[in-house]
Amino acid sequence: FINERDFAISHDGKEIYYTISTPKSSFQTIVVRHKADNGNWTSPEVVSFAGQYSDLEPAFSADGKTLYFSSNRPLTGDQPKDFDIWKVSRIGEGWGEPVNLGIPINTSADEFYPSITVGGTIYFTAAYDGGIGKEDIYKSAFQNGEFQKPQVLDTMVNSKGYEFNAFVDPREQYILFTAYGRQDDMGGGDLYISTKNSKGDWQPAIHLSMLNSRQLDYCPYVSLDGKRLFFTSDRHELPKSFPAKNATYENVIEVYTDPLNGTGNIYWVDFEQVLESIKR
Repeated sequence: FINERDFAISHDGKEIYYTISTPKSSFQTIVVRHKADNGNWTSPEVVSFAGQYSDLEPAFSADGKTLYFSSNRPLTGDQPKDFDIWKVSRIGEGWGEPVNLGIPINTSADEFYPSITVGGTIYFTAAYDGGIGKEDIYKSAFQNGEFQKPQVLDTMVNSKGYEFNAFVDPREQYILFTAYGRQDDMGGGDLYISTKNSKGDWQPAIHLSMLNSRQLDYCPYVSLDGKRLFFTSDRHELPKSFPAKNATYENVIEVYTDPLNGTGNIYWVDFEQVLESIKR
């Protein structure tokens, strides 16, 4: 019944990473579960490099050897700062020390939700001055060993409202993201997809009505084999009233500690069916 959000699977399929957070997201941390020899998943545990500051939104590099994430950990001292994008590299079966990506990716503003392509280009969310909307999706190419100046995606993806939490296909053939404030928004922020045409241009984003709810639907992630789409949703089954005339304290606690109590939960669907649905 706690808030779970975002999702990533290790390339060998033996680890899953996601974020848990306190109410109002005052503190967030990345946890991992391991696949045991009997096929069951172990209990979640905070990853070795997290637990002190707010860390969230893990995303693997194309080769699976680096994990990118967003964090408010300080560069120096011990006081939290704004959110930057960090990376941490594999060392044996564990992880090394996180490294801040630095400029031009990180600024005095917040940077969130990294997604990495085969070529090393990074997509992320930011609310920069001079952007298209209130919050936009940017990308930065990786050339000659360095990230280039971030570029805002065009209006096929971004709008005057809010666009965030973009997962890009490692080969950049599609991008999944959440938008809030569009005419077809069902109420809380919905999932959309944009694909590229033969010229390599993004096409107008399509509302994924088969997935969305009246609450916030966000944090898309597609498995390495392209078969499953994972996403987070705040959809719930909270009653406006109880069948009984007078609910007991136990009745209320039972309802509000249920997984569908309005906090984030992680779902999955057949992504191939999603792609088929947008062709119709």
